[in-house]
Amino acid sequence: VQLQASGGGLVQAGGSLRLSCAASGSIFSMNLMGWYRQAPGKQREWVATLRSGSTTAYADSVKGRFTISRDNAKNTVYLQMNSLKSEDTAVYYCNAHITAAIGNRDYWGQGTLVTVSS
Repeated sequence: VQLQASGGGLVQAGGSLRLSCAASGSIFSMNLMGWYRQAPGKQREWVATLRSGSTTAYADSVKGRFTISRDNAKNTVYLQMNSLKSEDTAVYYCNAHITAAIGNRDYWGQGTLVTVSS
């Protein structure tokens, strides 16, 4: 089982990006899914969570600007980021608790860099 994050890039302040995180392998279900980020010189911080029942939660710093969603058919979780600010610049990581043929565990994607220019 692997998580592959993509969609990062360079964007101007006020712009938008959509990150994707696709799971591959013998997956039965993706349960608790989340996005985290790590800015240069800072610790990794939680950004958003989506539970299997579609309950979402967001860090105060992104609430109202970011939206987490999923496509069950594609085993993919998304992070739509709008009204981006320079302080959103970070490497973004996806995380998911996956039930797979080999068992249950948490997986991390490799990270995708988002750079917001002011």
